[in-house]
Amino acid sequence: MRRPTTALVLACALAGATGLTAHAAPPPAEREYIVVLEEGTNAKGKADEHSRAHGAQVKHVYQAAMKGYSGRMSEQERERVAADPDVAWVEPVRQVRATAQSLPTGIDRVNADASPTAAIDGADQRTDADVAVIDTGVDSSHPDLDVVGGKNCTLPMLPPEDGNGHGTHVAGTIGAVDNGDGVVGVAPGARIWAVKVLNDAGVGTTADVVCGIDYVAANAGTIDVANMSLGGAGSDDGQCGRASGDSEHSAICRAVSAGVTFAVAAGNDSADAANSTPAAYDEVITVSALADFNGRPGGGAPATCRQDEDDTFADFSNFGADVDLIAPGVCITSTWPNGGYNTISGTSMATPHVAGGAALHKATNPGASPEQVKNALQRAGTKDWTWPSQDPDGTQESLLDVTGF
Repeated sequence: MRRPTTALVLACALAGATGLTAHAAPPPAEREYIVVLEEGTNAKGKADEHSRAHGAQVKHVYQAAMKGYSGRMSEQERERVAADPDVAWVEPVRQVRATAQSLPTGIDRVNADASPTAAIDGADQRTDADVAVIDTGVDSSHPDLDVVGGKNCTLPMLPPEDGNGHGTHVAGTIGAVDNGDGVVGVAPGARIWAVKVLNDAGVGTTADVVCGIDYVAANAGTIDVANMSLGGAGSDDGQCGRASGDSEHSAICRAVSAGVTFAVAAGNDSADAANSTPAAYDEVITVSALADFNGRPGGGAPATCRQDEDDTFADFSNFGADVDLIAPGVCITSTWPNGGYNTISGTSMATPHVAGGAALHKATNPGASPEQVKNALQRAGTKDWTWPSQDPDGTQESLLDVTGF
């Protein structure tokens, strides 16, 4: 019998998480300049002279790549500095940001860079699939995401924006754009539908979750895959919730029957996923987490954002017969609100790798049913990860591998 529950929480282990930022530096001061000196000029001496005579607030002195310095000064001070015969020119400081796109370890480990459909090469080819992120919302203005619509079930009068970060992170692992900037997802450029069912503290109710699933089912003609990196207490009655009065299970069964593939988090309690929903439901793809610190099999890589053993079953991950696949879920770098990027851990982070894999399969097999998608992902999986390790259930799950998708 399913235990009653009203609150659902993120399937995300944040302990030891490390934050990364999107930009190399904050916007430059309005009156910050680079002063380029003529060759042969003593840069340090000239910077000191300009500081004393003209009030320049020197920040950097350049002596190897060029002769010059940077500093803050008023327009009048800039004009006086520029009039010095030892000055070649004075230019305003401009904002710069990181432009190199990184391949997150999880994307590397599931071989998304080898997928012909993902076609990861920095050329911004978009995956022709639609994925709903049932979560805390998604940053709709993030430059690395293609958010095309959605619904706010927590505050219906507002757009489904993300004030937490979790949903945006999930969305990036699924479909961050392959544009040579930031990160890239498993299914680059997949169209993201932001379905906000958790508030900005990462907590929600089954009523809001059912609202989100209902929205997905209503748009099953467009939405191919749904990601649920959340969970609460409960079990599977084997009858799509009819025997135990489980509206969440009933709603998921209807959405699956309408053609939507659901990837869900196993949970982070180091316990049997049979006691957590939606992880326990047979109609979904339940995903446990692999600890992987370098994107490669074999183990031995040092831990990064949290302590765990490389290439093994994550020490926090739920386990059991309800788990269908394992995917990287430790120290995963992805998108974050306000155009940022962040590195966090949890089965929440493993699940969107599988949702991205499902999106790749649907992009080339649009008529595939959820069961066919699930079977395809399981058949393509590999056992090339260290086992037995912390996984206590006696079964080695297949590790997601999208090479052939």
